[in-house]
This record gives sequence, structure tokens and C-alpha cells, in this order.
Amino acid sequence: MPDAQSLHTLQLIRKGVLAVGILAVVILAVFTGERLWSDAVHAGFRAAGLVMIGIAIVGRAWCSLYIGGRKAAEIVDRGPYSVTRNPLYLFSFIAALGMGLQTGSLVLAGLFVLVTVGVFFATVKREEAWLQARFGEVYSEYRRRTPRFWPRLSAWRDLETLQIRPDRFVMTLKDGSVFLLAVPIFAFVAWLQSKGWVNAVITLP
Repeated sequence: MPDAQSLHTLQLIRKGVLAVGILAVVILAVFTGERLWSDAVHAGFRAAGLVMIGIAIVGRAWCSLYIGGRKAAEIVDRGPYSVTRNPLYLFSFIAALGMGLQTGSLVLAGLFVLVTVGVFFATVKREEAWLQARFGEVYSEYRRRTPRFWPRLSAWRDLETLQIRPDRFVMTLKDGSVFLLAVPIFAFVAWLQSKGWVNAVITLP
């Protein structure tokens, strides 16, 4: 029977691979220039990206109120987990797009999302096998009625009361705040390029 430790190990591996993938895209951004959009459009991209990051941080914290360390103990199928099996990952996709938009390049923003989706998709396949082995038919039924990622809003179900773990909520907020690092990082990259200290070798829209 799979245990909680094996799921935790899988999640740590996912975080490590994701970090490496995002770092690779950040390095690419350092040497990427863009000449298609005006300064106003750039500013609009970055503002929209910041809004997306904020939505992702709040959304992930909201999900943690429901899952709160219970993933290895039971199938959580209420609140955001009633419309999608992986709402935490869905909000992470939104955060990835928001981070990518801080570069001012739609191509790099798309790469951020592709890396995140690719890593999470591989992780989800393993998590699903883990949950299937642990919960059997209960999980099978949950899979049949709930989409993997894209939410089915008509399936929304909630609880009258919810027992929460404040430590998990705070931890998820702290984890999500890492997304905000994209703002100063790419502002610094743009400053380095404007000073001529880093030269762009490729141009992307």
C-alpha cells in the first residue's frame, strides 16, 4: 500500500524539476530581446501578469483550506476540488503565465506555461496512480465525474462547514509568494539590457 511519504517524495521531485525548467527559461530571457511591442503594451503585459500572479496566490491558498494535508488520507471532492481534480495546479498554470508576461514576450510567457504544464502533467499521472492504488473505486468514481484540469463549474459542490489548518494555509501563501519574484527578476534583466551590460542574442515577440 502506498504511503504519504511516497507522495511527498513525488511532490519534492516535481518542485525540483519545475525549478530547473523555469530557471532555464529565465536564462533564455536574459539573452532575449523584443522589438515588436511598444512600451505601453509591455506595461500592459506586466500589469496583467501581476494580476494573474495575485489570483494564483489567493486561489492556491483557497484550495489549501479544503485539502489542508488531507490528500493522503481521503478524497477531497468539495469546493474547488468538486470542479477540477487539480485546482492547485490549475492556479499554478495561471501563475506561470503571469510570470512569463513579466518578460514582455508572449513566446517566453508561453514557454513558462508549457514547462509548468509538462512537469505537472507528468506528476499528475504518477499521483493518479498513487491515489488509485490507495483509494480504489472511491477515486475511480471521483475521476469519472471530475475533470483533471479544466474546471466543470456546473459540478460545484461545497460543505456547510469546513475544518481548516491555518498552518497549511499560511504555508501555501508563502509558497505562492515565490511567484512574485518574477517581477523584480525580469525588471532587473530589462535594466541590465538597457545599460548594455547584457546583450540580447535572439529576438522574440
